[in-house]
Amino acid sequence: MATSSRVNKNGAAPREMLNVKNPLTLEVIGQIPVTSPQEVEDAAERARFAQRAWAALTIQERAKLLQNWGDLLWERQEEAIKVIRRETGKPDSGAFLELLVVDSVITYYAQNAARILAPKSRKTQFPIIQTAKVYYKPRGVVGIISPWNYPFLLPFMDLIPAMIAGNTILLKPSEVTPFSAEYGVELMVEAGIPRDVIQVLHGDGRTGAAVVDHVDFVAFTGSTEVGRIVAKRCAERLIPYSMELGGKDASIVLADADLDMTATGLLRGAMENAGQVCISVERAYVEEAIYEPLVERICYYAAQMNVGPGDGMDVHMGSMTNTVELERTEAHIADAVAKGARVIVGGKRRPDLGPLFFEPTVLVDVDHSMDIMREETFGPVLPIMKVSSVDEAVRLANDSQYGLSASIFTRDLKRGEQIALRLDTGDVSINRTQMAVGTPSLPTGGQRASGVGRRNGPEGIIKYCSTQAILIDTMIGQKPELSLADPLTLNLVKTLRVVRRFLPFI
Repeated sequence: MATSSRVNKNGAAPREMLNVKNPLTLEVIGQIPVTSPQEVEDAAERARFAQRAWAALTIQERAKLLQNWGDLLWERQEEAIKVIRRETGKPDSGAFLELLVVDSVITYYAQNAARILAPKSRKTQFPIIQTAKVYYKPRGVVGIISPWNYPFLLPFMDLIPAMIAGNTILLKPSEVTPFSAEYGVELMVEAGIPRDVIQVLHGDGRTGAAVVDHVDFVAFTGSTEVGRIVAKRCAERLIPYSMELGGKDASIVLADADLDMTATGLLRGAMENAGQVCISVERAYVEEAIYEPLVERICYYAAQMNVGPGDGMDVHMGSMTNTVELERTEAHIADAVAKGARVIVGGKRRPDLGPLFFEPTVLVDVDHSMDIMREETFGPVLPIMKVSSVDEAVRLANDSQYGLSASIFTRDLKRGEQIALRLDTGDVSINRTQMAVGTPSLPTGGQRASGVGRRNGPEGIIKYCSTQAILIDTMIGQKPELSLADPLTLNLVKTLRVVRRFLPFI
């Protein structure tokens, strides 16, 4: 990303600025400052001070403020969609999807957070004499480092539960797409959320590193390579973190699958956001009995895809967002073709549509010797591999360093669920790709190199809390005693041991 310097009027060192470009034209649409480490530290102090008052509100009061923001966002969705599209190149439908998921997350946590975070009673060693509860307390200041591919959805679906739990936020959005996050935060302030409760810190990796150095919890979404660096620093500071990292998500198609529903489902799953999705369908394993007719239907529907920079919900795919992903996509296709794969749909750039447009692409005759079946592509490509059995499909799907998401297509729903349990991924959607992550009640996240921790569901808000256990002893029937094993206590322990074999709830 290009940089520039802006001299301060007071003669101080020039302010380093980063250019932000529209991927549809590569024109500069604005600049952002690189937030210095000192400025990050100052922001963290403001956030820590603001957190006291924010945590003093009830969960319902905090949730209501987030709901007010969600209502305001819904009223201004056309404006928000324009902001998202301008810096990502995605179509109207893709930008609207980001708003829709965020709205669903607000509703879920507004309705369920108080129940999830209510103090929980626990059994004690000595019933009646003792009582015990677990309380959920906010961690403090949460740092959220978010990527460019979903610049609205990903940061806000993380910070909503964090804020409702009582934390304040330092949000470092991607320097490639900073304005979507900035737009959302300004609406939060307009909706009545105090400015220091949620602060946007612009910049590059240096700013992100400074955020990690000054917060109490880190939520990171990005590449596995950078995730390892962030995890190492969190470990050095002894602070908790959660991460959603890379993926190489597989789809398994059984011989009984509906041809047309599967073909369109796979294309949507592979081409959404031009394939720039951590949970994109990056490889498909199809039982040989259905392979040829399914490939034919995929080609049929791929030919009907509307690709371009235009407006309207009928545009199926827009531009890629950056050159790095475009060039990686081309490299993976070239590697596959050199090793025997065939491109049967697409496979080329579309400079007539814009500088970063790439055709929806379908490959066949692929295998695991090819980069496109093992490394994350992050482009609009669907490689399809014929398999002889479900066992082979499961083995190949699990043959990856990643384990983020997966999908299965079958009419036998019970069998599909049984197969899903054999996949080493954080979630599996049956007969619908990417749906689990769009369901706020379900925890989603990665295994192995795909990440640590979960977002959404009860797990997605509890992670932003530390637990505090409180035990109360009434001292009923007790007398001053220095021994830990006085006769009365020993007899009571022995009696309870026997009783709990038959009455475990005591």
